[in-house]
Amino acid sequence: MANAELDLLEKKIANKYMNIVPWGVVAWGIGNLAIWLSLWPLVIFGYVPIWLGFLIASINITLCYLPSHEAQHNIIAGEGEPLRWLNELVGHLSVIPLVTPYRMLKYTHYEHHKHTNDPELDPDYDVHAKTDWHFLWKSILNRQPESGRNNAYPESLQRTGKEKVIVDGIVFQGIYLATLFSLAWSGFAIEAALLWWLPKHIGITYIEYYLSWAPHHPGKKRGRYQDTRGFKSYVGNLLSLGMQYHIVHHLYPRIPLSKTPAAYRELRPILERKGCDLGLL
Repeated sequence: MANAELDLLEKKIANKYMNIVPWGVVAWGIGNLAIWLSLWPLVIFGYVPIWLGFLIASINITLCYLPSHEAQHNIIAGEGEPLRWLNELVGHLSVIPLVTPYRMLKYTHYEHHKHTNDPELDPDYDVHAKTDWHFLWKSILNRQPESGRNNAYPESLQRTGKEKVIVDGIVFQGIYLATLFSLAWSGFAIEAALLWWLPKHIGITYIEYYLSWAPHHPGKKRGRYQDTRGFKSYVGNLLSLGMQYHIVHHLYPRIPLSKTPAAYRELRPILERKGCDLGLL
């Protein structure tokens, strides 16, 4: 089959999985936030033990990014479509526990797609590491005050003319810190730490590992069919946040997360022909 025919077949297969409203993601984004918010009165008033609240909060925050990720790519609804308001609502609400605003995530994520693995222009490049354990160490270092990682998103927004979005981040951080301080001052420091501060750090580490590190490791190749790989996760596709098939997302960002495994299975022979790194998947 000629390259032109192969390209047409690839697009035809991908189109089958687009323009599908992922209602499960809508319920996931809003429901996950509702559960996390409900933990506060349940734990504070003694209905749920703090250790259980901590476990649930850690799961909540680990799961909160992906619904926003679908919204960032207009998968729920694009500009001008009737459900656009729902797309934006899910995008904004779902990442509240992560303390990173939707617009900041959206615009920097677009730059990640445009410049994947570019050390100068990919805002997620600092996540790259030599091994799993090196990633964990770097992830901790990247959250220290002097880390260059703290400037990656603001610099990307400035470079692309989205400086005003930086204010969103400042507001989010201000509210977050004020909330933690108020809770600690009121005698709920342990609750603040175990329902938000520590689960947030656990969630960030887990999200960065499976969305940023694993699909792009070793992070040296660039190009549409080279910058992202398929990989077989030790914990399976669900526990790896569906990222075994992240290569499909980078090729066709409008395919919903739930459809990437099926799309991958159909696209696999074509991706092999195009020299993609599919690992053992």
